[in-house]
Amino acid sequence: MFAVFNSCNFKPQTSENLKSVSFDLDSIIKRGKLIAVTDYNSTNYFIYKGEPMGFHFELLKSFTDHLGIDLEIITENHLEHAFNFLNSGEADLLAIGLTVNSSRKKGIVFTDPILETRQVLVQRKPRNWRSMTLDAIDSHLIRNQLDLANKTVYVQEMTSHYDRLKSMSDEIGDTINIIMVPYESEVLIANVAKGEIDYTICDENVAQVNSTYYPDIDISTPVSFQQNIAWGLRKENSGKLLSELNRWLNTYRNTGSYALLYAKYFRNSRSSIIKNSDYYYLSTGKISRWDDIIRKASTDINWDWRLLASLICQESRFDPDVESWAGAYGLMQIMPVTGKNFGIDITASPSNNIKAGTKYINWLQSIYDSKIPDENERMKFILASYNAGPGHVLDAMKLAEKNGMDPTKWDGNVAVWLLKKSELKYYTDTVVKNGYFRGTESVNFVSEVLERYDHYRNIIPEEDIRLLSHNFK
Repeated sequence: MFAVFNSCNFKPQTSENLKSVSFDLDSIIKRGKLIAVTDYNSTNYFIYKGEPMGFHFELLKSFTDHLGIDLEIITENHLEHAFNFLNSGEADLLAIGLTVNSSRKKGIVFTDPILETRQVLVQRKPRNWRSMTLDAIDSHLIRNQLDLANKTVYVQEMTSHYDRLKSMSDEIGDTINIIMVPYESEVLIANVAKGEIDYTICDENVAQVNSTYYPDIDISTPVSFQQNIAWGLRKENSGKLLSELNRWLNTYRNTGSYALLYAKYFRNSRSSIIKNSDYYYLSTGKISRWDDIIRKASTDINWDWRLLASLICQESRFDPDVESWAGAYGLMQIMPVTGKNFGIDITASPSNNIKAGTKYINWLQSIYDSKIPDENERMKFILASYNAGPGHVLDAMKLAEKNGMDPTKWDGNVAVWLLKKSELKYYTDTVVKNGYFRGTESVNFVSEVLERYDHYRNIIPEEDIRLLSHNFK
């Protein structure tokens, strides 16, 4: 199903928007999409080599595919804001790994568990640990929770990690200095590894993944028993959604697909390769090696560079030397004759290939500027024409108009008739000038380019802010 992703700014709760919360499963299905809040990091949701990945993202996609509806994601790494999106009715589901506890049950209802884990202390190994015995290493580390007395531990605000430390302070009968910060566990772990802070607490499954990035951290000291991790829903008007989600979760968790998904993100030896890649966006700010050329070229067509990057990813997966069976070549899969028409050798360089592609886009834009008044709709026609050629799309517009549909709207209108151009009755119609066409690929092309573009907009703000570690000293 098609997924939509929105970057967001925090909107506070008000009594007015709280009163409007009335969406349960029936309304969600009628609306055609589930709106979920999730966070972005190296396990839950991220961009790698231009493609979206993440445990919660893939789990959400599987559930919405099960329902037969689309998915819209709001990203929010600040827990208080995330809860407010849920409680205000702007989101249907809080799809963040929440520890199930009694205090949270007062405000939300939890799904059945998505996974189980425990909380662990993250600390730094001694400097020369590789040349030391295990006993010698242990002698430098906290192994007894009593030894946390008078230590300073940083935790993400509003998490169960703070609650656990408060309980431990009571249990050991001494003070643990707890500092709450608005940064998530991965940022805190990075700062432990760099020596900027000494201790943090996080869930063991997240700690295990991060230990592959930072071999100098130790995560072997548990500070809690096994705990359930779940998603959250509003207490009001979520009963049907909760029941269906629990039914699906309890079935899906017993499948090989779930086992593979969990292993992919929490037991994957390649995790450090992904995190250390030049094209793991949250670390490097790069989608591909061609980002600078794409940014510059996008100004020639007045596009958001992230949209052009999505198209290029769709066409070539950023491979500058790929050639299709039909002879289309390079990053933008340009036909040699098209490049020749613009006086450009498309094989000479990636820059030339993109230049030819953007000139072709400008030509397509000149066709639709006067035909499609709505800018967002016009973009769909341009993308379809980039894949199919404008002749077939213009034919589909004429068929839509002839059959009482809106020739200026793509979804449910012209897209329907592009698909029908593979049927004899329609590709022989008198309004059709370009004959037979199998439109499935082109309709999917539009959806997939725009879907990826929304991923990019969600993870890659225009101001290019990235998830970087913070200094707490």
